[in-house]
Amino acid sequence: MSEKRTIGRAELPDDVARAAHQAVVLEWVSLGWLVLTVSLVAVVMGSSQAMRAAWIEDLLSLIPPIAFLVALRVARMAPTRARPYGSHRSVGVGHLVAAVALSVMGVVLVGDSLLGLLTAEHPPIGTFDLFGHTVWQGWFMMAVMALSVPGPMILGHKKLKLAEQLHDRVLYADADMNKADWQTGVATIVGVAGIGLGWWWADAAAAIFVGVSIVLDGWKNLKEAVTNLADRRATTIDGARPHPIIDRAERVAWAQPWVRHAGARVRDEGHVFHLEMFVVPRHGADVTVGRCADLRERIEELDWKLEDVVVVPVAELPEEVHGGRSGDEQSKGSE
Repeated sequence: MSEKRTIGRAELPDDVARAAHQAVVLEWVSLGWLVLTVSLVAVVMGSSQAMRAAWIEDLLSLIPPIAFLVALRVARMAPTRARPYGSHRSVGVGHLVAAVALSVMGVVLVGDSLLGLLTAEHPPIGTFDLFGHTVWQGWFMMAVMALSVPGPMILGHKKLKLAEQLHDRVLYADADMNKADWQTGVATIVGVAGIGLGWWWADAAAAIFVGVSIVLDGWKNLKEAVTNLADRRATTIDGARPHPIIDRAERVAWAQPWVRHAGARVRDEGHVFHLEMFVVPRHGADVTVGRCADLRERIEELDWKLEDVVVVPVAELPEEVHGGRSGDEQSKGSE
C-alpha cells in the first residue's frame, strides 16, 4: 500500500486520495505565490502603514501552508507501540501554531496602527523618475496589491472544498487566511489611494482594518484548535455543529436486533475519528464477540475517517453520551 494512499491506518478512497494530492499541490503553489508577493511588496511598500501591515500578513500567510504540509506528512505515519493512536494530532498542533501566530501579530499590528493614528503620523509616499517622467510611488503600490488579490481568492476557494473533504482544519484555516489576504489587498489599495487624495488617516485606518481581520481570524482558529485538542465532541470542519457521522453510527447500532439502546462518544483526532460505541443489550440477548465485531465492521464501513472504532457493551449509557432513540423506540417508529 502506498504511503500516499493512507493516513495512519486509514486507507483513503480514490476521491479522497486525489483531494489530498490536490491540496498538497495547492499549498506549494500558495508558497510560491506568497514568496513572489512578499518580495514585490517589500520593494514598493515605503513608509506606508497599510503596505507594511499587508507585507506582515503575507509573511504570516506562509505559516498555514507549511503547517499543513508538515502535519500531513507526520499524520501518515503508522501507529506504533509508543504512539498507539498514531500521529493524527499533528493536524491540531499545526492548527494551534498557525492560530497563535495570527493572533499575536494581529494584536501587534492593531496597536502599532492605532499609535500612528493617535499621533497623527503622515506617511510620506515619494516619487521617482521613470523614463524622464516623475511618477508617484503610490501607483506602483496599488498595482502590486491589485496583482496580489486574484491568487488568494482563487486558491482559498479551492482549498475550502478540499478541507471539508479531507476534514483538515489546517487547510480550512489556510483557506480562511486566503480570504483575509485578498480583503487586505483591497483595503491597502484604498488606504494608499486615500493618501494620494490627501486623507492622511486613510493609511492607518486601512492598517487597523487589516490588523483587526488578522486578530479575528486568529481568535477563531485559536478557539477551534484548543477545544479540539482538549477532546471536544467531533464537529463539522467549521465547528458549527456535531459531526453527522455520530448520528449515522448510532443508527447503525440501533438497527441491531440485540441492541436496546446505543450512544457514541466520538473524538476528533485530526483527519480521522476515534469512536466508542456504547450499547445496552436487550434483556436476555446473547452478547458475543462475533456480534460486537460485526457491529464494529458495519460502523467502520460508513466512512473512511472512522479509523478507530470500539464497541463496548454496558448496563447503561455513560452520562456524557446522548444515545437518541432506543432500539425499542426505533422499532415502534418503523411499524
